[in-house]
Amino acid sequence: MEFSKKLRRFKLSSSIAFICVLVAVSCMLVLLISMLRLPDVSLERGGIGSYRALQLGKRLDEEERVGELAEEMIGMLPNDLAFTVFLPSEKAFEHDLRLQANDSLVERKANNTFAILSRVLGFSAISQHLLSGMVPMGKEISLDSISGFKLYASRASDGSLFVNTVRAKRVDIKRGEIIVHVMTGVIMDAEFEQSFQPDYEDEG
Repeated sequence: MEFSKKLRRFKLSSSIAFICVLVAVSCMLVLLISMLRLPDVSLERGGIGSYRALQLGKRLDEEERVGELAEEMIGMLPNDLAFTVFLPSEKAFEHDLRLQANDSLVERKANNTFAILSRVLGFSAISQHLLSGMVPMGKEISLDSISGFKLYASRASDGSLFVNTVRAKRVDIKRGEIIVHVMTGVIMDAEFEQSFQPDYEDEG
């Protein structure tokens, strides 16, 4: 009788121990599966994926940067409507328009600078989306800028985008609904371009 009681107690304690081990193993398996699935979930919810994006953020910001004067031009357009802008690079602003962000945006020069920027924007913005890949290779397409100035876009055999013979430096940068292409020069009509040419006076 005593032996059977001990045997029952042993069986009961063995069953409890087995259940405890089973529960512990199940919990560990659930935890392991959850950990294995974390990267997928976090990519959607901003965990590990966001951390990686933060690590790459500095480089991406560099690629997206278009310069202060170009940003002023983008700011003149509503960013919830479809536009494409062929913006001058910082070097083109300086070389072709004699504008420098650290000097041209100061208060005493701001009005003149914004007048120039709005005029250039009229020449270089179109009211539609135009990604570089939408321009056929080796063919020229005609576009109307928002001021009515004619633009002619084409792509060379190496894929480079050209607009009115001005080459694109960087393409397909997105700012809301606005697509930006950074150009190596300024797109403008001959009359406006002439106003930035140096005046040569005859000596004598």
